[in-house]
Amino acid sequence: MKVNVEVDCTPLEARQFLGLPDVQPMQTAVMDKLQQQLIANIEKVSPEALMQSWFTFDPKIAERFQDMFVTMAGLGTGLGGTRAKDNK
Repeated sequence: MKVNVEVDCTPLEARQFLGLPDVQPMQTAVMDKLQQQLIANIEKVSPEALMQSWFTFDPKIAERFQDMFVTMAGLGTGLGGTRAKDNK
């Protein structure tokens, strides 16, 4: 024998019927706190904040970044020319 019972009710009605507590105010409070924390953390990882933290760590970091990009650009063009000469 197989019996199927379908109950059409909202989650709130099911909780009330089963005698479970209403946790919606707690969920709302937790979600608000989570949203505030996420917004605060997003502001910390914004490009402006990251650059500011990097540049305040070492005053010469701007020069080092520039040197790094110049070196990377030079290596990219330099290796291609060297390989072309080696293959001849």
